[in-house]
Amino acid sequence: MSGAIWNLLSFVVALGVLITVHEFGHFWVARKNGVLVKRFSIGFGKALLSWRDKQGTEFVIAAIPLGGYVRMLDERVDPVLPQFKDLAFNHKTVWQRMAIIAAGPAANFIFALFALWLMYILGVQTMRPIVAEVAPQSIAAQAGMQAQQQIIAVNQHKATDASSVNLLLVEQLGRDTITLGLLDVSTQQQRSVTLNTTDWQFDPEKQSVFDSLGLVLARPQVLTDIAAVAPDSAAQRAGLLVNDKILSIDDTQINDWQHLQKLISNAPEQQLVLQILRDGRQLTLQVTPERVMAADGFSSGVLGISPKVSDWPEGVLYTQRYGAFDAIAAGAAHTWQLTRLSFAMIGKLLTGDVSVKHLSGPISIAQGAGTTASIGLVAFLSFLALISVNLAVINLLPLPVLDGGHLMYMLLELIRGKPVSEKTQEIGFRFGAMILLMLMGIALLNDISRL
Repeated sequence: MSGAIWNLLSFVVALGVLITVHEFGHFWVARKNGVLVKRFSIGFGKALLSWRDKQGTEFVIAAIPLGGYVRMLDERVDPVLPQFKDLAFNHKTVWQRMAIIAAGPAANFIFALFALWLMYILGVQTMRPIVAEVAPQSIAAQAGMQAQQQIIAVNQHKATDASSVNLLLVEQLGRDTITLGLLDVSTQQQRSVTLNTTDWQFDPEKQSVFDSLGLVLARPQVLTDIAAVAPDSAAQRAGLLVNDKILSIDDTQINDWQHLQKLISNAPEQQLVLQILRDGRQLTLQVTPERVMAADGFSSGVLGISPKVSDWPEGVLYTQRYGAFDAIAAGAAHTWQLTRLSFAMIGKLLTGDVSVKHLSGPISIAQGAGTTASIGLVAFLSFLALISVNLAVINLLPLPVLDGGHLMYMLLELIRGKPVSEKTQEIGFRFGAMILLMLMGIALLNDISRL
């Protein structure tokens, strides 16, 4: 199965699950409050499959899996006979209507908690955030950070693994300082340092948040030893073999695989002299990297080799696994962290601390779904939880076309003692739709540019 098809199928499954959860929240609370639900649709457009239950609700799976809706009986939309008015949405109290609207995002939060609970019961392999190197003159170096220190807190928020540290650091974008809690691996002594992040530049498209601060975490090293040689490649024609160690290129000593890649990439169709170590003997080989054209129109050199990777450093990799009750607390903490981060990122978009060029659309989500589904169930559950929280947070924004906009109107109704006029609501819906379409367009353009 090709990568594009796998990504598409994973995307449809992920979005289908999350939309069903969201709309079921509206549906269930509407039913509990005595509202007649006319249609429960997953997707838009032509119905591919439909059926009715005993209460007359039509359930539909439609052709375009990019959303869904719950259509309730409402006098503002449908003619309603007098004997059925009690079943109409608009005849319920403000509090009942607010509960029905809020139930969609609430269902997504609950689902995220469930997905993370299951993830922690199954066990998630993760790594301790132990610093292996600190780049000279970096933000971390100026704060006095050193190797063999584990990050255990970010601005007083406890961090248990590298993933949670990553999320917490991203949440701090735009701050002038960040305080890190550190644990010395050898002495087990704790201390804290304060990073001066006034001039912190972080581009998630080009680097990790750790790289941007000058931190290299302990992880397997990519060696300059060859693990595989591609058939009929420049490397095979030059006589390179598996287990060869590349020492230098054109008298330039090779320090790491990234350095080697850079030298080869910058020399398409140029003859290079390689010093290699084979079975304890140094040999000299000549190789000419093939020219490969990238999607951006630029060419680069390729040898056709892949590197060996060292084992994980002792004590870095471990599995987080909890019992059924402890997994609830771990899942709730993780859900809260994702929620806090989602709201923080929206705020940073509004203030300009985060650029709109980092917005992601359906293509990026499909790629994420495909990648995590390929890794396994635990990774896919983590991805579902992240997207479910994002879906809930976005729906709570006070844009009239979203659940948050409806809640805003109902809150105004509570304060004023009467509903907001239909004309005002219509203007608000048009404005909200325009903003939403603009953001979706930017996200889609970002996706295309990344391709």
